[in-house]
Amino acid sequence: MPEFQAHRFSIAPMMDWTDRHCRVLHRTLTGRALLYTEMLTTGAVLHGDRARLLAFDPAEQPVALQLGGSEPAELAAAARLGEAEGYAEVNLNVGCPSDRVQSGRFGACLMREPELVAEGMAAMAAAVKVPVTVKCRIGVDDQDPEESLFALVDACTAAGVTTFIVHARKALLQGLSPKENRDVPPLNYPLVHRLKRERPGLTIVLNGGVPSLDAAEAHLALVDGVMLGRAAYHTPALLGDVDRRLFGGGGTVEPAGAVARYRPYVARQLAQGTHLAAMTRHMLGLFHGERGARAWRRILTVEGVKPGAGLEVIDAALAAVSGAQDERRARSLEAGKAA
Repeated sequence: MPEFQAHRFSIAPMMDWTDRHCRVLHRTLTGRALLYTEMLTTGAVLHGDRARLLAFDPAEQPVALQLGGSEPAELAAAARLGEAEGYAEVNLNVGCPSDRVQSGRFGACLMREPELVAEGMAAMAAAVKVPVTVKCRIGVDDQDPEESLFALVDACTAAGVTTFIVHARKALLQGLSPKENRDVPPLNYPLVHRLKRERPGLTIVLNGGVPSLDAAEAHLALVDGVMLGRAAYHTPALLGDVDRRLFGGGGTVEPAGAVARYRPYVARQLAQGTHLAAMTRHMLGLFHGERGARAWRRILTVEGVKPGAGLEVIDAALAAVSGAQDERRARSLEAGKAA
């Protein structure tokens, strides 16, 4: 797949959310979207439980590994391990605003050190054959985004990077929590659009506050790709239209169809000792806005955490949705007859 197509639509790396179970669920809805791991620090990859941290299901492909770090040799070594595990891309996080990230000298604070980022990217590019990419903010704190964003992009371009995912907000590292940094700093989409206009040879992916596929399509007229985060997680059913609308192939995957596709994976994981709730927590928003959505969430939340919970919980939740929708159809039919 050409690089611009690979990045045309992707789902953001989100800490504590986009684990391997979440990614498999998302893959049941879209076969074409590029998926990302949660950010893994180079220290964790190099010195932690590597088999657990880097594990993913082959069904997730294409899936990219996101790293957090700033030491070039460590980034290169971690990238090498990611490539060996089969990841399709290695991405460097230059956007996370958490306190832990700042103290570790990685994430959004690296917006202040574009040459260091470029050095790390050059080291990764020399170490692996898969694409290496950057996910960044437009700036931090008192930086002028028109200067900070272009400085980072140009430094990394000189190091051989061609793909940038840009969260179209500053990160305010002093005074705002990580959660507030996802909402409070104003979005500056025009700056990301301008980056694409002025650096047309680069692949530019826009991220930040994109609420729907309609909004994604509008941005795709001006950039190469769009990355959705919270909208994709909280209302995953929208992903069922990604392949048809954004890639021009395939039909719509309905939520019930995604459940059917996810079920064999859940069964395999249960047999390996994974708790049901670790997988069903990512499904809570699947029927968002539909009749029976509340019953779906309640059954998965209440019954899914019980010891020994299994596939029967998902089946009961799906039956509740189906029953609510059948009841609604029956009422509509009766209303039509009465009219």
